[in-house]
Amino acid sequence: MTATDPPPYDAIVLAGGAARRLGGADKPSVRVGGRPLLDRVLAACARARRTVVVATPRPTSRPVHWTREDPPGGGPVAALDAGLRHTTADRAVVLSADLPFLEEATVQRLLAALHTTGADGALLTDADGRDQPLVAAYRTTALRHALSALAEANGDGLTGLPLRRLTAALNLTRVPDPLASFDCDTWDDIADARARIREHGHVLDEWISAVKDELGIDLEVDTHLLLDVARDAAHGVARPAAPLTTFLVGYAAAQGKGGPEAVAEAARKAAALALRWAEEANAPEQSAPEQSASEQPAPADPAPGAPAAEDPAPGPGR
Repeated sequence: MTATDPPPYDAIVLAGGAARRLGGADKPSVRVGGRPLLDRVLAACARARRTVVVATPRPTSRPVHWTREDPPGGGPVAALDAGLRHTTADRAVVLSADLPFLEEATVQRLLAALHTTGADGALLTDADGRDQPLVAAYRTTALRHALSALAEANGDGLTGLPLRRLTAALNLTRVPDPLASFDCDTWDDIADARARIREHGHVLDEWISAVKDELGIDLEVDTHLLLDVARDAAHGVARPAAPLTTFLVGYAAAQGKGGPEAVAEAARKAAALALRWAEEANAPEQSAPEQSASEQPAPADPAPGAPAAEDPAPGPGR
C-alpha cells in the first residue's frame, strides 16, 4: 500500500429490513439484471477484508459472515451496531442491500474521501442532495463511540432509533452521486432499475458483470477487443464463427496465464487469422499465362516400330 492508497476496510451490509413498500417481499433477493440486489452490492465491496451481512442467512455469490440485531427488526442503527461488532478494520463501508447501481469504483471513492479528509465518515448524496448514510465509509472508532453514546443517552438501547440520530454526532464529508445512491424502495423503483440497465451504453457492461458473477470469475474484460474479434470472424469467415472464435479466445487465455494480457494476445492472433481468411476470399482469381507458339512443346517422336502418322488426305486445292 502506498501513501495515497486507502487503508484496508471491512464491509457491513444491512439486508434485514421489512420492505413494507414492497409488500413484505424479500427485497435483497429481488433480481435486477438477473442478479439479486444483495449480490450486486456484495460485488461492489468484494475487496473488503471481511464482509458482514446483517440479515437471515441465504445463498450469496460469495462467502460472507452473517449476524442479526437483537431483537431482529430493530432498525438500521441496531443493525449497524450488530454488524460493527464483527469488524476489526479501522474503516468500514456501510451499505444497504438495495443499491442496483453501486460499483466498486464508488466504494473506492468513498474510502479515498475518508482517507484524505480526516472526517469521521464519507457518505453519498442523492440527486436531491440528501444524505445517504447507508452508502458510506466510516472510521470504526468514531462509529463505536457514537453508538455507545447514543445507547447510553437513549436508555433503552438502539432499537428503533433513526439513523439521523447517529450521523448527527459525526463529522461527515459528502460525495455527490445520484446514480450509485439510487435505492429500490418500491416496485416502481425496481422497474426503473431494470429498465435503466438495458439502456444502450449500459447493457453490455451490465451483462458482462452478471456473467462474471454467475461464473465466479474476476477478470477485467476488454469488451471492445472481443467485439472486434467477433466482427472480424463474422466478416472474414462466417457469421457463426463469431461466438465460436470468442469462446476459443477465452479458452486459449485460460490455458495460458489467464489474465487480461493473455486474452489480448489470443484475440490478436484470432483477429489476424480472420483477416488472412478475408484477404484470400477477396483476392482476384489468377489463371495460368498462355504460352506462345514458340513455347509450345514439340510433338513426340513415334516409338520404334510404330507406323508413321499418315499424311492427311488430300482435299480441295491439294
